Amino acid sequence: MRPIYTKILHSFSPLVFKNQFKPTKDIKFSLFPQIPQLSTSFMSSSTVSNDHGETKTLDQIKNPRQVVKKLLSELQDEGVGAKVRRSIGRPELKSLDPFLLLDEFQVSPPAGFPDHPHRGFETVTYMLEGSFTHQDFAGHKGTIRPGDVQWMTAGRGIVHSEMPAGPGVQKGLQLWINLSSKDKMIEPRYQELQSKDITEAEKDGVFVRIIAGEAFGARSPVYTRTPTLYMDFTMQPGSHLQLPIPENWNSYAYIIEGEGIFGNENSDPIKSHHCIVFGPGDGIEAWNKSGSALRFALVGGQPLNEPVVQHGPFVMNSKAEIKQAMEDYYMGKNGFERAANWQSDQ
Repeated sequence: MRPIYTKILHSFSPLVFKNQFKPTKDIKFSLFPQIPQLSTSFMSSSTVSNDHGETKTLDQIKNPRQVVKKLLSELQDEGVGAKVRRSIGRPELKSLDPFLLLDEFQVSPPAGFPDHPHRGFETVTYMLEGSFTHQDFAGHKGTIRPGDVQWMTAGRGIVHSEMPAGPGVQKGLQLWINLSSKDKMIEPRYQELQSKDITEAEKDGVFVRIIAGEAFGARSPVYTRTPTLYMDFTMQPGSHLQLPIPENWNSYAYIIEGEGIFGNENSDPIKSHHCIVFGPGDGIEAWNKSGSALRFALVGGQPLNEPVVQHGPFVMNSKAEIKQAMEDYYMGKNGFERAANWQSDQ
């Protein structure tokens, strides 16, 4: 979905899309049952291992991560008539390895994100309100609704559209996760979880929906090619959360509703629409000392430590690879063979 894809599409104005192919498969996105189980076996409900093989329980977190950056996500235009609150991906926070972009989007028809390409990374779309319909040039089509997740690996190339599926405001989060150089040209694939199938757990006034990773003894079935945790926490007033995160991972939280205290119990509360970047440590701590519920997304990932060169919806490791991606898209080759003769019907 987005960042500057309109600019890159304009740069390909000689490419004329003809409506010669229509998606015919109205199917679920979990199209690849051969995907192995979750690779990020980094923690359990009560223990976490460090690089030396030592384990410790949740209440043994010795070095809680502190907030090192706080960024208010302000509304901006994106797509066609859509609005997003961008945090990661703005000049103030261009990336947080392996994360490239985080948008909180709100879209009302006829606005949306019409046909556009991707290469070299993954998009994770998590619906908060309303529904979105996805179509791509391989004939895949489906709709995600409140609480559903679509985890799309663009790999070597996808052209798709993402448009509201109903009236009113549709809201959600979209995260872009970088792929390592060895994975950038893999075949595209999807994983989808309906809301009823997302793993949930609760402990001491803290409720969590586990999109990827593990918490409170529960684990998501999602396979993370770039090792990632992604959780939706709701903390009741007076509750306290401790959660281990591998010490070599980057992590952040995005506050969806309410206000909370992170890192240090004596810190000032941080309110909704803020992205909070955590520094080094062996886990995170959060407190809800307000009179209403606190809801936030917690995301962590293993850095790739590779060069990142981005041009709109293409993310590769070098300028030469970006040039090749643009040529492949323009010429309809190396993964984009179906682009020239496809147009979504949204």
